[in-house]
Amino acid sequence: MNLLRKLWNNLHLFMALPAIVLFGLFFIYPLAQGIGISLTDSNGMTAPRFIGLQNFVDFFHDARAKKDVYNTVFFAIGSAPLLNLFGFLYALILDRPFKGKGFVRAVVYLPAVISPLIMGYVWYFILQPDRGFLYHLLASLHLGTGGSDWLGNANSALLVLVFINVWQFVGMTMIIYLAGLQSIPKELYEAGEIDGAGYLKSLWYITIPMVVQSIKINVVTNIIGSLSVFEIIVALTDGGPGYSTESLSIYILRMLYGSFTGYSTAVAMILFVMIIIPVFLFMRYINKKEFEM
Repeated sequence: MNLLRKLWNNLHLFMALPAIVLFGLFFIYPLAQGIGISLTDSNGMTAPRFIGLQNFVDFFHDARAKKDVYNTVFFAIGSAPLLNLFGFLYALILDRPFKGKGFVRAVVYLPAVISPLIMGYVWYFILQPDRGFLYHLLASLHLGTGGSDWLGNANSALLVLVFINVWQFVGMTMIIYLAGLQSIPKELYEAGEIDGAGYLKSLWYITIPMVVQSIKINVVTNIIGSLSVFEIIVALTDGGPGYSTESLSIYILRMLYGSFTGYSTAVAMILFVMIIIPVFLFMRYINKKEFEM
């Protein structure tokens, strides 16, 4: 009986066991294996040789790698805040009652369900100089087409990529914010009105604190997605012109195909840390702020 009572009292631990096993099998084990490979000169063909931290040292001395870090961080800093800002604004607007609200929501959300690779190729043909849709549209409106090679210009290509990424995935962010907004009890706004709170005060003291879980989800997923960007760049610029739009994800793949398995794995570990640090700092900040709201 004592054994059965102990099993019953610890049943929750056994219920968590499948999740723990899967987490260990598909995250901890690959991570440990990746760390091991990153410390070798593995090329995927011959027996690897342990070289310690040499791959990491080589990365920080590689000018191309530094440029890719800049591109990746620039893309994330441009995409993640804009996705959350416009996603929240869309949600506020489309949470109001008006005719055709469902249709507008569907139109805003639709690009998010299309593969970024396919969407990238669609925009590639839209932005083609001399023969793209946008080129002919500007020409027909007599707005000028000078310097219309937006993807072939190192100064504009990365900005165009940020714009397209925000346009495609703002609907995904909007849907999550909408779910948070629709869970807020109407009584809170009514109480705010009685206390004399205007729209801006209600937004700051009621809406934002009540959608903090949606904020967490959107910020974390947008940080992860922006720092690991791959498909949209491959489809539109393939990292060019030169390496002006190459991200770390593309750099990792090219090093891997170049038989630098150990080095590419080391870069993947660096990218993993680059993603974990801002996510950890944000979660720590938002959890503290939550108690102040």
